[in-house]
Amino acid sequence: MSWLYTFFEPYAFDFMQQALIISLLVAVSASVLSCFLVLKGWSLMGDAISHAVLPGIVIAYILNIPVIIGAFVTGMICAISTGYFTNNSRLKEDTVMGVVFSGLFALGVFLFTKIHTDLHLDHVLFGDLLGVRWSDILLTASLTVPAFLIIVVKRRDLLVFAFDPQHAKVIGLNTTVLHYGLLSILSLVIVASIKAVGIILVISVLIAPGAISYLLTNRFEHMMWWSIGISVVATFFGITLSYHIDSAPAPTIVVLLSIIFIFVFLFAPNRGLLRRRVYRDPEISE
Repeated sequence: MSWLYTFFEPYAFDFMQQALIISLLVAVSASVLSCFLVLKGWSLMGDAISHAVLPGIVIAYILNIPVIIGAFVTGMICAISTGYFTNNSRLKEDTVMGVVFSGLFALGVFLFTKIHTDLHLDHVLFGDLLGVRWSDILLTASLTVPAFLIIVVKRRDLLVFAFDPQHAKVIGLNTTVLHYGLLSILSLVIVASIKAVGIILVISVLIAPGAISYLLTNRFEHMMWWSIGISVVATFFGITLSYHIDSAPAPTIVVLLSIIFIFVFLFAPNRGLLRRRVYRDPEISE
C-alpha cells in the first residue's frame, strides 16, 4: 500500500487540497456548459469571451473594484458586440469574433504593459492553482454553483435552443432570454475559471469534455454525465500528476484532456476513426 500513500501524498498539504477543490468546482460547471457549447457550435465564442476579459480585469484593478465585475462586463461586451456586428454587416460570425476578441485581448495586453499593477500576467493567462486561498474557493463556488444549477434546471429548454432556435421560438420559448442567458453563464464560468486555469487554458476545459462525450454517446443526458466524469477524472489526475512530475497543474489537466480526446477520437465505439474504418472495410474487419 506504500504506492497508494505515495500517490495521495500531495493532498497532505493544504495548498494542494485547495487547488483540487477549486479545480473540481470549475470542472463540473464547465463540463456541463461544454455540452451546450459543442451542440450550439459556440466553441469559438468561448474562446472569444475568455480572451476578451483581460482588459476588464486591468480596468477593474485600476478602478479598485472586484476583478470579476470588470471581467464579466467586458466578456458580455464581446458577446453582445459580436452579435450586433454579425447582424448588421455581411461578415460571418466567426470572422467578427476573431476581430472583436483579438482587439479586446490586445487592448488588455496594452493596458497591462502601460499601467503598473500587482497582477501577474502569467497568473491571469495560465492560472495560479497553487496560490489559491479559501476566499478564492468561496468566490469561485458563488459563481460556479449557481451557473451549474441554472443549466441543470433549464437544460431541456437550452437543448431545444441549441439544436433549433426557430423551433424553440415556435413552441413558446423566449429565445432572446435563452441566448443572452447562456452567454451570461458562459461569461460567469470563464470569470470563475481565471484563478484555476487562466483565460488561455479555460477554452480547453470548456470545450474538450463536451467534445469527448459527444463522440461517446448519442443521448444528451449520457453526454452530460460523460462530460462531468471525464472532466473530474482529468482534473484529479492532472493535479496529482503535476505534483509528482513537478509541472504546472493547469497545463497538465489540459494535456490529459487532449490525450483523452485523441484516444476517443480514434477508438470511440461508434464514432472512433479507426473503428469506422474497420467497420467499412470487410478485409480489415476479418
